[in-house]
Amino acid sequence: MSDGIFIGLGAPEKDGGIPQTLNLRRANRHGLIAGATGTGKTVTLQGIAESFSALGVPVFMADVKGDLAGISMAGSPTAKNADRLVARAAEVGIANYSYADNPAIFWDLYGEQGHPIRTTVSEMGPLLLARLMGLNETQEGVLTIAFKYADEEGLLLLDLGDLQAMLAYCAENADTLSARYGNVTKASVGAIQRQLLQLESQGGDHFFGEPALDIHDMLQVDDKGRGYVNVLAADKLMQSPKLYATFLLWLLSELFETLPEVGDPDKPKLVFFFDEAHLLFEDAPKALTDKIEQVVRLIRSKGVGVYFVTQNPIDIPEDVAGQLGNRVQHALRAFTPRDQKAIKAAADTFRINPDLDVETAITELKVGEALVSLLQEDGSPGIVQRTLIAPPRSRLGPVDPKERAIIQSISPCAGKYDTAVDRESAEEILAARGQAAAAAAQAEKAQAEADKAAAAQAKVEAKQREAELKEQARRDAAEAREAAKPSAFDKAVQSATRAAGSSVGRQVANELGRAVFGGSSRRKSTGGGIAGQLVRGILGSLFK
Repeated sequence: MSDGIFIGLGAPEKDGGIPQTLNLRRANRHGLIAGATGTGKTVTLQGIAESFSALGVPVFMADVKGDLAGISMAGSPTAKNADRLVARAAEVGIANYSYADNPAIFWDLYGEQGHPIRTTVSEMGPLLLARLMGLNETQEGVLTIAFKYADEEGLLLLDLGDLQAMLAYCAENADTLSARYGNVTKASVGAIQRQLLQLESQGGDHFFGEPALDIHDMLQVDDKGRGYVNVLAADKLMQSPKLYATFLLWLLSELFETLPEVGDPDKPKLVFFFDEAHLLFEDAPKALTDKIEQVVRLIRSKGVGVYFVTQNPIDIPEDVAGQLGNRVQHALRAFTPRDQKAIKAAADTFRINPDLDVETAITELKVGEALVSLLQEDGSPGIVQRTLIAPPRSRLGPVDPKERAIIQSISPCAGKYDTAVDRESAEEILAARGQAAAAAAQAEKAQAEADKAAAAQAKVEAKQREAELKEQARRDAAEAREAAKPSAFDKAVQSATRAAGSSVGRQVANELGRAVFGGSSRRKSTGGGIAGQLVRGILGSLFK
């Protein structure tokens, strides 16, 4: 196995040229490929990537313009500019130049031009999500509380639906959560929810879910020992630059957290190319820039090499640029003060070559030429050399849909990620809890209404019983009165008795009066008449 990757031939005007070789043992010390549009950055990237693959090193790269997918197909002598490639191969001393393909796996966050790449909301974490949605510090704090509560309650946050449900729960229970974790306002929750809707409209709903990517699927080699080239279709993704940048940072973070420490291996475990790298750092808060710098600095010991590809070297923050040991600088144009600053900055980063005016050379480089400085065996940077870049052996250009479909069908990941899975998670659990709470509240309300209706019915029935009792008492009293009254026969007897009593009494009284007072009734005296009448009256009343 070769111990390096031939980048090109440096300083051809002296001593037959100096081969510029990327040392495999130092390839995990990261690198930079920079240059203006149309100066050959993509061709350089493709040539380095296929060389890594041929040496058994898996590669990941983003296909921003759609042409890097051609790395999966062999070049052709009938292709455009094929004669120039052959001529360049001869010029840099490649005697056995021939066309060759490379084993490739196509990926696409949208699942249209490759296997879908998904991760869960939990794996992404609040920091990267806050970056993705452009949240301020307060909103990021609320998002972190939502993650914390979900973790403590065992609520899986898998997709955007889960996060929306979790945020809705936080809004409904803001007072309780504020007392437990800190201030949670409905206004902040609402702002996060609106940003989630925007993220979803940009295709973020395709990125979050299951089955989640197994990072080891990007570290495979084929049966010939060649590393797979993982090509991310990024032409559509570039329309959502925040999603693109956050995805790449997440992928790098996953590699860092998953891979074991290996120090400086004989060759990298994976080489990672960040095309359009400036998107990572535009408008990025310092906390996120620090995170990128930390991951880039530490992932080296995991055996991962990170190569930033960008138009202008000053797009890369100094703390990150300081970690990039291998450099390929294509031409820059001094059209603006910023361009002039970039030229000077690029020149100052190279190890001085007394035979080369770097600042002047940067503006004079032709297409396919670059200033190259690579780490030596002892880890020191090599002297910068003006270099003719070696041509790639694979196709320079895109693949057609039929070719893409064939490569997809023979992919080692075919069928593994193509169908989304929606298992029970926070959205379903919170919905079930809400339904249970609603059902319990409805049952409680129904029971209360039933109790109220029963009480009202009991009151009506009590009134009815009371009325019935009163009516019964009235009837009983009436019946008693009726029962106490004499019957018609009794009345007749009583009347007859009274009449008879009156008549007999008067008769007896008369007779008694005559007997006591003597004389005939026809011989009445004044005194005897009055006394007789009195006696008769008394006796008559006794017989009534």
